[in-house]
Amino acid sequence: MSYTCMKYDSPVGELTVCDDGVGICGLWLEGQKYFGMPLAKGAAPDALDAFGETENLAAAKAWLDDYFAGKNPPLDGLALNPHGSDFQKAVWRELVAIPFGQTTTYGSIAKSLEAKTGKRVASIAVGGAVGHNPVSIIIPCHRVVGASGSLTGYAGGLDRKTWLLEHEGVPMEGLFRPKKGTAL
Repeated sequence: MSYTCMKYDSPVGELTVCDDGVGICGLWLEGQKYFGMPLAKGAAPDALDAFGETENLAAAKAWLDDYFAGKNPPLDGLALNPHGSDFQKAVWRELVAIPFGQTTTYGSIAKSLEAKTGKRVASIAVGGAVGHNPVSIIIPCHRVVGASGSLTGYAGGLDRKTWLLEHEGVPMEGLFRPKKGTAL
């Protein structure tokens, strides 16, 4: 499978956005953990095939322009095609349902999935799927926090997670950065 990618300069740094011909399958922040996963198995940004523009990339650019302008752009008309397991995709659908300017917890997502499937879902499994979200920002994994209010990990870094939450107007009272070496 081939991908067409574009670079996008944002307030949180350069983004690489990729289209697989079906939809946006990747959006990574420069230097983030799992860059290019699962598409290029973590390859360097230049290994992601051709850079250019497609209809899907143009729609993603318009969405990002609106988002970084402080708007709450709808996902209507934006084709998303993140690659992952069925479980990961179920978690990512839960992320898309988190309203702009709000947060939820890993435990809340687990309970929602349990209610839908009738199967027990561990918060730690949800955390793994959230952490491997290949379409950052558009699929808003930055809106997930720990039950205690901990900002927890973010593949793009906690400074960027904090910026994104503040940009959306999330009340930051009660949210905190975990101390290094503290178990989550």
